[in-house]
Amino acid sequence: MTDPRRALVLFSGGQDSTVCLAWALSRYAYVETIGFDHALRHEAELECRLHVRSQIQARFPLWHERLGDDHLMDLGFLDQVAQTTPTPQRFASMKSGGLPNEFVPGRNLLFFALAATIADRRALNVLVGGMGESDLSSYPDSTDNALKALQVALSLGLDTPMTIATPLMWRDKAGIWALAEELGGEPLVDLLVEHTHSCYLGDRTQRHDWGYGCGMCPSCDLRRQGYEAWLVS
Repeated sequence: MTDPRRALVLFSGGQDSTVCLAWALSRYAYVETIGFDHALRHEAELECRLHVRSQIQARFPLWHERLGDDHLMDLGFLDQVAQTTPTPQRFASMKSGGLPNEFVPGRNLLFFALAATIADRRALNVLVGGMGESDLSSYPDSTDNALKALQVALSLGLDTPMTIATPLMWRDKAGIWALAEELGGEPLVDLLVEHTHSCYLGDRTQRHDWGYGCGMCPSCDLRRQGYEAWLVS
């Protein structure tokens, strides 16, 4: 049965957010997408967003009927945060916690807060994000506890129920490939390989079995490991 609620998916054009979009389209009666343009986002990823949306509309007729508007917000000011030099003490704690130098504290919380304002104006009451705790790339603002607390704060602040849904929270990368196959079969898996983008370096020149990317950055490495684990599962 279709959930009658209306959802807004935080959609970057990457593997995880595309699987989240497919999950939302298979579940909710109506779905819109929102993306964020900022200094840490490569142009290749922004270009993939609309292309992936068009591929979903072309390949999945039922989802086409449920997919509504796309929103893109300019968050160029995040570059100022990223370039703010941490104190020596904070730098040491970031390194010990495995956080990269370009880590922007609370960025996902900001994304959800901004998405919630758009959702409220658009009569959407579910926010869907691809955050998770099951791989080494997990950040403090991606945890289940942080997002549950944020859900309460947003609902109180907007004076309306606002649900944060994170279908990938407890799935590793192999599990995300498996979920894609479950939701859309081979066509969705093929779409992920050919059209989504996750490479930190923005490389779209090298084609691998698992998709395009430099093949060396942490994002490519996680995607490759997940793909290979899923194939043998």
